Amino acid sequence: MFSSIMRGMKILPTRGCHTRGRKKPKYGTRFLLDKSKIFDFNAWDDVEWDEEHETQARKKVEENSEVKLERDVIEKFENEADKYWDAFYDIHTNRFFKDRHWLFTEFPELSVGETEAKRIFEVGCGVGNTICPILQNSKSPNLYVYGGDFSPKAIDILKEAPEFDPNRCSVFVLDATQETWEVPLEENSIDIIVLIFVLSAINPLKFNNVIQSMYKYLKPGGLVLFRDYGRYDMAQLRFKPGRSLGENFYVRGDGTRVYFFTQDEVKQLFERHGFNEEENRADRRLQVNRGRLLKMYRVWIQAKYRKT
Repeated sequence: MFSSIMRGMKILPTRGCHTRGRKKPKYGTRFLLDKSKIFDFNAWDDVEWDEEHETQARKKVEENSEVKLERDVIEKFENEADKYWDAFYDIHTNRFFKDRHWLFTEFPELSVGETEAKRIFEVGCGVGNTICPILQNSKSPNLYVYGGDFSPKAIDILKEAPEFDPNRCSVFVLDATQETWEVPLEENSIDIIVLIFVLSAINPLKFNNVIQSMYKYLKPGGLVLFRDYGRYDMAQLRFKPGRSLGENFYVRGDGTRVYFFTQDEVKQLFERHGFNEEENRADRRLQVNRGRLLKMYRVWIQAKYRKT
């Protein structure tokens, strides 16, 4: 399956090909022009699919998307979602997520100048893989960062992080799917809301609640920074039949859930609630395991939406 999909990939003729011995390029600037060099690096940018590749991926998703779980099992994953995430963080603590090297490259708005005043709120902050770099990157006394997460365990871990600064940061438990948020901040008070790999973990029926609440807390002209799993990402193709909770919505072996978006879905979701689109693109990367000679195609949706 994956080898045939790989043969269908289209290599974009962009900036020069990097090989061993040269200066390491920045994230998002490594392009594969010569397929014979595919295992020279761990990842390549902007590797597109052709029609055959897309068809094979769609077929794989059709095979693993039939809902075979009983309704009471599906409801259990919904009603006990916080427990599954607590168990996840209890096992992995702060070791699971790697440093987000791409954070300031893709979202330069999060780089706050020394005298700049900015209030940032991360919905679904986890153990601080976005909040901690923001606090480290800026020493501005006028920066204040809020973070809310579904998992009390994640909040406890974040508070113990060496980068956590209670003078410039406040974190709390938040169920973002609720129609009314109980948060220690005022409506129309936030400059930037960060939503990174969070919406995908929520039941799609509750997406509207999340977006509507974010709109309330952003200042007029405030910005949402969004990044999440895209349709036909490697993670979606790897699901076996029997793990589907609904269309493009799955449960992992540990009980946590994941949804896979299209650009149009993201666009319609935000614009429905009054946001203006500034960016919406598919970030496509080819990751390789050079030791095992494996090829893994990743798709993420990255978007920016501004409150009118």
